[in-house]
Amino acid sequence: MKSFKYTINGNVYNVVINSIEDTIADVEVNGTPYKVEMNKPAKTQVVTIKRPAQTTTPPIARPQQAPSGIAALRSPLPGIILDIYCKAGDAVKKGQKVLILEAMKMENVINADRDGVIKEVKVNKGDSVLEGAELVIIE
Repeated sequence: MKSFKYTINGNVYNVVINSIEDTIADVEVNGTPYKVEMNKPAKTQVVTIKRPAQTTTPPIARPQQAPSGIAALRSPLPGIILDIYCKAGDAVKKGQKVLILEAMKMENVINADRDGVIKEVKVNKGDSVLEGAELVIIE
């Protein structure tokens, strides 16, 4: 499942591609399902995931360094943005509530991971996001 956000003639469209088989794509646009016929079959992509060899000793815990500079606060899970508690220019403290993400029918509070100033809010209320999607940029 891939999610995209398009703005066409000032109108915002949230497009989710659920599946593609040959020349038929099963998509949702702003929550409405559609079957889209393509002129050519979609390119298939083979991805090989290499997993680390299992070890019998536990991994060494390394202390985390304090984040610095500009960084994106990313979604830990795929879900829907229920509420946003900040805007560009707001100062935030580490641990401060920034937004609420609904994932698997549970509300997840997303907190700032550092002190800083909100440079950009990359999502809107009601947006569907994938795991790892940028939510907020903190400077």
